[in-house]
Amino acid sequence: MQELSVDPLVGTTVGERYLVLSKVARGGMSTVYLATDLRLDRNVALKVLHPHLATDNSFLDRLGREAKAAARLSHPHVVGMFDTGNDGPLAYLVMEYIPGHTLRDVLNERGALPPRLALAYLDAVVEGLGAAHAADLVHRDIKPENVLIADDGRIKVGDFGLARAVTTTTNTGMLIGTVGYLSPELVDGAPADARSDIYSIGIMLFELLTGHQPFRGELPVRVALQHLTTPVPAPSTELPGLSADLDELVRCCTEKDPESRPADGYALLEDLRHIRTTLSDAELDFQAPSHIAGTPETGTPETGAPWGRTGNGRTEVVHLATEAIRTEAQQTVLIDNSLLPDDRTQQTKMMGRIHHTTVLPAGSNPAARQGYAGPLSPPEEPAPVLRPSRREAKRAVRSAEHARIRAAEHPLQTLRRGRPRRRFLIWLIVLLVLALLGGGAGWFFGLGPGALAAVPNVQDKTVAQAQALLQDQGFGSMSKDVNDETVQQGLVVTSDPEPGTQRRRFLPVTLLVSKGPVLYTVPAVTGGTLDAAKTALNNAKLALGNVTGQYDEERAAGVVLSQSPTSNTQQRGTTPVDLTVSKGPTPIPVPNVVGKDKDAARKAMNDVGLVPQLAPDTVFDKQVPAGSVVSQDPASGTLSKGSAVTLTVSKGPKLITVPSFIGKQVDKAVQELQQLGFQVKVNNILGGFFGTVRDQNPVNKDVPEGSVIILTVV
Repeated sequence: MQELSVDPLVGTTVGERYLVLSKVARGGMSTVYLATDLRLDRNVALKVLHPHLATDNSFLDRLGREAKAAARLSHPHVVGMFDTGNDGPLAYLVMEYIPGHTLRDVLNERGALPPRLALAYLDAVVEGLGAAHAADLVHRDIKPENVLIADDGRIKVGDFGLARAVTTTTNTGMLIGTVGYLSPELVDGAPADARSDIYSIGIMLFELLTGHQPFRGELPVRVALQHLTTPVPAPSTELPGLSADLDELVRCCTEKDPESRPADGYALLEDLRHIRTTLSDAELDFQAPSHIAGTPETGTPETGAPWGRTGNGRTEVVHLATEAIRTEAQQTVLIDNSLLPDDRTQQTKMMGRIHHTTVLPAGSNPAARQGYAGPLSPPEEPAPVLRPSRREAKRAVRSAEHARIRAAEHPLQTLRRGRPRRRFLIWLIVLLVLALLGGGAGWFFGLGPGALAAVPNVQDKTVAQAQALLQDQGFGSMSKDVNDETVQQGLVVTSDPEPGTQRRRFLPVTLLVSKGPVLYTVPAVTGGTLDAAKTALNNAKLALGNVTGQYDEERAAGVVLSQSPTSNTQQRGTTPVDLTVSKGPTPIPVPNVVGKDKDAARKAMNDVGLVPQLAPDTVFDKQVPAGSVVSQDPASGTLSKGSAVTLTVSKGPKLITVPSFIGKQVDKAVQELQQLGFQVKVNNILGGFFGTVRDQNPVNKDVPEGSVIILTVV
């Protein structure tokens, strides 16, 4: 329908900074405007929250924290968060403005996409999610409406933190999200994490490949129940010939148990890109059958499909955003978890009633359509007709089948009329039973054992004390022993789920009880090298302590002699192990035995632990008598025990024949005698005026080298 009124915010300035230019979209949580940042002179998307949220202080505090966290995330595939604030009764967010369209617009226009295009869109979305998950941000509301495609081809994920902020401030029995993409754990009241976004990605991939979501129903709670209980079908069940790898990708993303899904966006991105590179061109360009590819999910709000409205020559996109329970298939809805068990019971009863209702297709005997219970007369013989062609016959069969399906969806009446009063009483009883069941379920999930309660803090408590605290909150418990370095043995380390977590009271809480620190066995390193000991201690999660050197006569230098603590004892991690390492044999100073008798020299060497060895050749020495040590090798320094020292023994001085110099001049005689190794003593008679040797002692004899030769000179 045509919009007659003009939005009052258009043309105004919000926060004394943002000039509102036009209205872009409206959802259940906010209205989005195109605005100009007057301070930075750029276009931005201004998201103004609806009044029921803008007046909730706890929600605004939470939204501010989420917005700050989102603002710290800078990634080319994530819509940037610029600012948040309040202006009187208005609460708003300022985000990056992306001129273009959404992935929902692509689905509405094209229907089912070929795998190459679907994986290309998904690659950018998952990469942006991976960056968010690495920054501890969870989106919680992944859907085609929140995937923005700019006019220049950029792909970005928007609305980080908004769904989480709303969920945190709603009642404990409520959950928020787009019902077609809700993960089972969110439906079941468990907290969301990165794997919840992975589930929504799997649903969106199914929709991109087939053109529709896997679960649909008249009420959002019906769809939520299917997420909880029904496996997501393989896309190839509707697209025969589709690659099995794509079926497997959808399956692993949509496992009911979050532990079986990829851990986060980056883990999924690795699998997705591997599949893109391994699929053949034929598999990537697989085309859906024409009856699927040509039927995108478009329609009116009453049919549960995306919609828009046109007026004044323009189309206003109505984004399907956070809303109370309505019929729009892509709406982000708020669902009471306590309705789900009643809904299962009601669904079973409704299926039973449908199963026992007899419906005749259009064209059946009129008496039967009016509820006639007697015998039916056979139909009259039909007049002969021309035989239709094969194509016309198939078309007639399909038309009849469609007619039967439509008739089954809207039964006119049963074959048994019954009595109006009895039917009224039956319906009254049914309504009373449903009311009692609904009330019982509401009590069970609101105040009874199924209600949500916060897990108390039981850290450093004994098991008995912790169990008492849990019982006070209505929780049962079980215990599990774990190692802990700081908490004393026998006391509770923490609980699973962690303290403060909202949990259904009928679900048990596991107490993690300390059994002390992890102990490691000390390895045996004695006898090995110091380097080998370091490696062994490191592998055993222990540390190298003090290393002390010690002389050892049997172990080479660098060999470990002892360790403390000893091997095969149990120690805490990083406990230091002290080692005593050999420095080799004790060094012995070499004694000086030069000039000693050879026997005395050998004894001196043996006394200190050295081994004396005599040189094979003796030598003349004019100063060292025969039989004594002339030299030793080594002459000094230190040696280890058992080392050898070579001793050279003297033969005494060498014997030289003394020639006669009588009658010769004294100077020449002295010179020649000294050259022969003798010492010369000159005795002058009458002053030695003539300088002639008159007498010599000894003369013409063999005497030891270095002997004194006496010359008498006149």
